[in-house]
Amino acid sequence: MSYKFFQNKKCPYFPCHKVEKIEDFNCLFCYCPLYALKEKCGGAFKYTSKGIKDCSSCTVTHIKDEGYQHVQEKIKEILNMTKKKN
Repeated sequence: MSYKFFQNKKCPYFPCHKVEKIEDFNCLFCYCPLYALKEKCGGAFKYTSKGIKDCSSCTVTHIKDEGYQHVQEKIKEILNMTKKKN
């Protein structure tokens, strides 16, 4: 098993997004680590009428191999957001 790919087929929501190839659906980032990036996350999201970010149509982090790479590239922005400002 790779640290870049994981499937939880016992999850009652598996798969939680519609995909063409279920065998390539990656559950590793079940809770998206890029959510806080808002518009900069790189995924297919929309905002609800109440201003809540809705990622139900996004599969960017769930694509085998590509999803892991996308998170690794974007996580630097999250780390920069948490740096202490002098």
